[in-house]
Amino acid sequence: MQAIRSILVVIEPEHSESLALKRAKLIAGVTQAHLHLLVCDRKHDHSAMLGVLKAALVADGYSVTTEQAWNESLHETIIDVQQAEGCGLVIKQHYPDSPLKKALLTPEDWKILRNCPTPVLLVKTVGSWKDKVILAAIDVGNTDDEHRHLHNTIIDYGYDIASLAKAKLHVISAHPSPMLSASDPTLQLSETIEARYREQCKAFQAEFDIDDEHLHIAEGPADVLIPYKVHELQAALTVIGTVARSGLSGALIGNTAEVVLDAVESDVLVLKPEEIMDHLEEIVTHH
Repeated sequence: MQAIRSILVVIEPEHSESLALKRAKLIAGVTQAHLHLLVCDRKHDHSAMLGVLKAALVADGYSVTTEQAWNESLHETIIDVQQAEGCGLVIKQHYPDSPLKKALLTPEDWKILRNCPTPVLLVKTVGSWKDKVILAAIDVGNTDDEHRHLHNTIIDYGYDIASLAKAKLHVISAHPSPMLSASDPTLQLSETIEARYREQCKAFQAEFDIDDEHLHIAEGPADVLIPYKVHELQAALTVIGTVARSGLSGALIGNTAEVVLDAVESDVLVLKPEEIMDHLEEIVTHH
């Protein structure tokens, strides 16, 4: 998180109170990152509003540039500008789509999550992160290198944000239901599955000083458990990973990050494995 030198903040002209900007100021205030404010609109001129925002931020000691752009679609515009400016984080306010619209069209925010080569913070709440809970959601059952690296990144970011917001970090991992037919006897009982998952968490618990009380391992689908735990802990931010690639695999509905996005009552920070970020960067560069 501290390594992020520049943040792209998507400003919605029709919403005067920018929740995205509020979060960006919090992060930049600690990391000293540069803020690049972007309005995506091809019809109306918003230079006066951007000028006012910039002047106020500069007066408060922030480093700021502004831009208005449009290219084909909202997500393409955001990704083009992110690439051109070299921003290491994109912050945008999330507006949920109706279930009907979602069934017919892929929501723009999903497209940003799938195609943007950097972490994306989607802001949904007005409240402060200070003294609240930051919930990092990982999938301990996946032990391949890509997932292991992603888990570390998720907990790393969660830890950083908890430190900068003076919040408490909790970690959650869902585990599958027991299968009597499983060849491995530890997968036949809930208790033994949970014990194995907890064992796999020991290393990062030691590294990030997360005690058992702050580690939640529960049985069930992640897209049900995560919103439940966010509600129970009153979490202010959920940090989650996605391995969704663009193309066919990206089109499979049911990626946990996308399903969770509308279901949780918190802001959502979505991260990807490094390999996928590099792959997306390549696609975008040659686009």
